[in-house]
Amino acid sequence: CLGPRCCGRCRRAAYCGPEHQALDWRSGHRRSCGQHAAGDDSADAIPQHNEFLFPEYEILIEPEEPEFPADSADDEQGAEDTSKDAKEQEELGAAGIADETFQSLDEETLEAMAKHETEEEKIFQMFKKQVAAEPEQIVRYCRGGEGPLWVSGENRPEEKDIPNCVCGAKRIFEFQVMPQLLNHLQVDSLGESIDWGTLVVYTCADSCGGGNEYLEEFIWKQDYSM
Repeated sequence: CLGPRCCGRCRRAAYCGPEHQALDWRSGHRRSCGQHAAGDDSADAIPQHNEFLFPEYEILIEPEEPEFPADSADDEQGAEDTSKDAKEQEELGAAGIADETFQSLDEETLEAMAKHETEEEKIFQMFKKQVAAEPEQIVRYCRGGEGPLWVSGENRPEEKDIPNCVCGAKRIFEFQVMPQLLNHLQVDSLGESIDWGTLVVYTCADSCGGGNEYLEEFIWKQDYSM
């Protein structure tokens, strides 16, 4: 959808407001604007923008289904046993290489590493299981309820890491942006791809109003564990 405003000189570049028009002018439109007449409708009359446009979609709002159906416990147990057997075989196969690598590490260090990997696996598997129920979910909204769905046990914010709102009230978790959005945005085509595990947004607990102005909120970016 084209913005309601357009460049008064070339009448070709559309904007949603004066702020974006000024930004585009500084970013290079000032050089391309004067190269074409106002009435030129040829394809190359459209100015070259440094920005890019993402594909447009409709976002549907639906409640999440229960995570675990009551009659699926046996199936899950069977799948878990199969996964455990496969994992044990993989660990045994890599034991020859691992022995040489870890032979210099003491037992306490090895135990700590194994425990850390187990916890990380558990958190990531829980994340994948939740995502599998709604593979197209791009935003997970849950203001005032349970916390965010983390992809890792690392880089989680503590209460002191979340700054208060400008009104003085605390900020609380409202919604998170899921990594599935990256597939829909086709970011790999940009040349410089972007990536995240999840983006968690915290907003004012008192929902303070700012009139017609947007209020600055706080976002926490968590990447996949390395």
